[in-house]
This record gives sequence, C-alpha cells and structure tokens, in this order.
Amino acid sequence: MQQNEFETLVKALCKKKNLPQVLEALKACEDQDIVEAAQSLAGQFRLAEVEGEQRIYHVFTDEDENGEEQELAEWIMNEGDDVIKFIAWFFYAMFDMKQKETYQAAGKTYQQPKRS
Repeated sequence: MQQNEFETLVKALCKKKNLPQVLEALKACEDQDIVEAAQSLAGQFRLAEVEGEQRIYHVFTDEDENGEEQELAEWIMNEGDDVIKFIAWFFYAMFDMKQKETYQAAGKTYQQPKRS
C-alpha cells in the first residue's frame, strides 16, 4: 500500500463512530492483508468497567512458557475515545507500524502514553 493510499484509508476510518464500524470498514478494504488481519480479530474485543470507565480490551489466548494456553487482555481504548486509538493500535499490532505514523496519516498529534 502506498503512503497516499494509507493516508486516505486512515482518514476514512477516522470518520467512523466506534470500534465495530472501523473493524467492519477494515474488513471491506481493498488490501487483502488488511482484510485478513481485520477478520482475524473478529470476536476478540470485550467491554469491561474498570475504575468507572468503560474500557475496550483485546482478549486473546497465548501459550505460556510451559506450553499451557492462557487468556490475555490488552487495553486498547475507552468507549467514546477517538477511534484513532484503535486504528493506530490495529496497524501497530498487525503490521508493526509506529502509532505516531498512523496519527500523522490522520493529521492528528500522537501523545506518548504517560508512564506511571
């Protein structure tokens, strides 16, 4: 995918209202690698209330060092956050693109999460 095509895609995705809409748009993309990556994530997101916030998690299974399956959860964003958070996570998790690059393609400023 060329840079200008990537920028066009990211800007179109940013117009979606929520994560499910973005995921559906990714599944309908012309780029087969993106379609397959989006399809592989189907059914892997959960909403949970934590500290009074509705958080969206990517829930998946992985093998630990003993070869046993374990369920893991990665916090992606809060419900109601700008969908650029999910879009940047998607391209980082699936294609190892820096989140800052995705934000730049959308014309947005990326802020590094604060460490606690």
